[in-house]
Amino acid sequence: MTSGKRAKPPAKRAAAGSEAPPPPLGEREIAELQALLDGVPAPLEPLDVSAVDGFLCGVLVQPEAVAPARWLPFVTDVDGRALPRDFDARRLHALVHRRADELRHAIERRGWFDPWVFEVDAPADDVVTDYEDGGDFEDDVPDLDEEEDHAGAAVLPWVAGCTAALETFPGLLGSDDPALTAPLALLYRHVGTDSLDDAHALDAEIETLAAPADLAAAVEELVRATLLLADVAGLRVVR
Repeated sequence: MTSGKRAKPPAKRAAAGSEAPPPPLGEREIAELQALLDGVPAPLEPLDVSAVDGFLCGVLVQPEAVAPARWLPFVTDVDGRALPRDFDARRLHALVHRRADELRHAIERRGWFDPWVFEVDAPADDVVTDYEDGGDFEDDVPDLDEEEDHAGAAVLPWVAGCTAALETFPGLLGSDDPALTAPLALLYRHVGTDSLDDAHALDAEIETLAAPADLAAAVEELVRATLLLADVAGLRVVR
């Protein structure tokens, strides 16, 4: 369950070049976009804003540009089904395009961007029975894996969106460049590789990875993976 609170990213890094980036969507606009996505009628299954953000990154790192007419339907339905004719998606699409422009600006410059990742609610402390005293006490010994588990749960929607785009538009996944393995491992460590064919090398790479220490480190890995994928795709660097 998400808390609705954005994950606090590491300190923002300045992008190369003098061109001003597009104005980022603020918290209210992100919430507005989520409300618009929630209003997409059944049986369509829209992404949530975190998955939309990852999906856009997966689209933008393709070696050949993917036309919006091809990827927009997957924002409002996981299977890409068309919206009803009477559904007004203009504002929803406008917000998504603005975010895509913002991400494109950062990726082209290999600069930092803030992924739309939200903190998850921590589970209630476990109550452990003290059988010697016959009473209950709260176990206040920290779980060493707790931070890792929370980080993985928080980034999961973003990663699911990104990998969905990579598999829906498989131009980059079709590359035989061995440099593709490292950034894919940073992503697929969170969702598994069952959806991929011949993932032995990727699975082996995932096994070598240390778990991110906390949510900030996990978020930084998402940015690093995205920019590495852009390099592998041969996307032109804008200075």
